[in-house]
Amino acid sequence: MTDTLTTAAYTDRLGATHTLPDPEAEARVRADDRGHVFHSWSAQALIDPLPVAAGEGSTFWDYQGNAFLDFSSQLVNLNLGHQHPDLVRAIQEQASRLATIQPAMANDVRGELARRIAEVAPGDLNKVFFTNGGADANENAVRMARAVTGKRKVLAMYRSYHGNTTTAITLTGDPRRWTNEPGDGSVAHFFGPYAYRSPFHSSSAEEEGQRALEHLEQVIVLEGASTIAAIIIESIVGTNGILVPPPGYLQGVRDLCDKYGIVFIADEVMVGFGRVGEWFAVDRFGVTPDLITFAKGVNSGYVPLGGVVISDRIAAHFDTVAFQGGLTYSGHPLACAAGVATFEVFERDGILERVRDLGSRVVEPRLKEMLERHPSVGEIRGAGLFWAIELVRSKETREPLVPFNASGADAAPMGALAAACKKAGVWPFTHFNRLHVAPPLVISEEELRRGLDVIDRALDVADEYTA
Repeated sequence: MTDTLTTAAYTDRLGATHTLPDPEAEARVRADDRGHVFHSWSAQALIDPLPVAAGEGSTFWDYQGNAFLDFSSQLVNLNLGHQHPDLVRAIQEQASRLATIQPAMANDVRGELARRIAEVAPGDLNKVFFTNGGADANENAVRMARAVTGKRKVLAMYRSYHGNTTTAITLTGDPRRWTNEPGDGSVAHFFGPYAYRSPFHSSSAEEEGQRALEHLEQVIVLEGASTIAAIIIESIVGTNGILVPPPGYLQGVRDLCDKYGIVFIADEVMVGFGRVGEWFAVDRFGVTPDLITFAKGVNSGYVPLGGVVISDRIAAHFDTVAFQGGLTYSGHPLACAAGVATFEVFERDGILERVRDLGSRVVEPRLKEMLERHPSVGEIRGAGLFWAIELVRSKETREPLVPFNASGADAAPMGALAAACKKAGVWPFTHFNRLHVAPPLVISEEELRRGLDVIDRALDVADEYTA
């Protein structure tokens, strides 16, 4: 059994307080959801969404009173956790004085958030174009690159995810793209570094990085450098494996972009704003892209917000040429107020420092122990509070625990692993043959260790499927 909500109560949307369990409320929520909500990425009749009553910090509760440590930060966006009082207060105060204003007008919190982002961005990235989320951030970054270069083609990695709008889903290098094709016809894909499953037959991380760069240059030449506007890369690949680039790889991409006149777009939608212990993950590698896209952690998703951080060179192109893009809710004051509050919390509470500390002192050593002890754990990798446990049927052959893009009975081992985590009170992030560790950045050390204990025990289930 999982723990129950300490107060055994929650407050509904009308301000009334209810005790848990609350089967009547759960039935209403479930009926409305199943009757009227159309869910993303799902066969509607085959899902059973969990009704959630409340959340606080690193924990959320269902209507039965079961507590779950949120080891996925929902969709790796809830960096400051559920119901952070500073973010909630900022939204309330902003709503009381100016709930919204159109993007063509200047607004205090919009301008302050843009300035704060520019101050922590690398190099000369000094302007911010706000969007509603990550997908449209990537769409607009590509639009900027095409306008500035006069070229159309964009290169993106296999094993990537860039969003669900037309160009963003075409850029995506995972199966979610397949049924959405044809999309943007000016996209080509290449292999990024993945030392554990090297497409280049490398024998070390350094060799993997070098061979991946040689491959990328071949793609540039064969696709025609004169046709390529941009290369977009997740600084650390997120959903598709938490693939940390080898030393020198991102700098090599930067060098290739400079050599061939290509715009370098760093997609930091998932890893930006503290997830790996840096404001932006590119800071770990000392690399400055031309454009950085962001969303999620900028305000923990309390109100939808994303954007593009723009270098002076790219921004200057639009000094006298209109940028052909815009959104009604660009830089929404409620979202920006939560973003400003996020900066204040990060600075006051030393969030970046604590993420680096917890990642290196708690998470990494514990995952290395799991790697040694469990026959199902083939590799662990990550940084900060962003780690992947890659699961296999055999350490020797590295056969994945479940096939690529598995579903139904083929995916049963991962389903059993996730169920074991949930039964013990941890809500996991699983994708294909991996379990990701991505809790809120405000998680306490005790909660973090408790969640890792649950994962360690749940891996016994995965071990049952090994050779």
